[in-house]
Amino acid sequence: MEKVLSKDSNELILKIAEKLKESKNVKMPEWAYYVRTSHGKDRPPMQSDWWYIRAAAILRKVALKGPIGTEKLRTLYGTKKNRGFKPEKFVKASGSITRKILQQLEAEGYIAQGNKGVRKGRIITPKGISFLTKIAMEE
Repeated sequence: MEKVLSKDSNELILKIAEKLKESKNVKMPEWAYYVRTSHGKDRPPMQSDWWYIRAAAILRKVALKGPIGTEKLRTLYGTKKNRGFKPEKFVKASGSITRKILQQLEAEGYIAQGNKGVRKGRIITPKGISFLTKIAMEE
């Protein structure tokens, strides 16, 4: 995991996104081209492959901060909402997008459900650790 921490996060996320495009379970739904990532956003994302970039970022966050749940990830990817003359207000990201990406990564075998006790949430699996480490080792 120290290789994942030492790499530049932007480069690593883009490399992970390229590998996730080749996977069979992580697919961008049809509705993802038209949906906003938060109700604080005015428009959908401009990048055509934003789903895979978000999936790569979520996979990295689960590896670094796991066990982590949907609500915490929504908070991490939230934004400020422009409310006109009123002061800006923080709003969480879309829960549906986060949940669908977590389910797809779970189907791929990179993450799994954590303990059902006090610290429940998603954790990284050994397959996910080897996947991230292999990508981080590439130059």
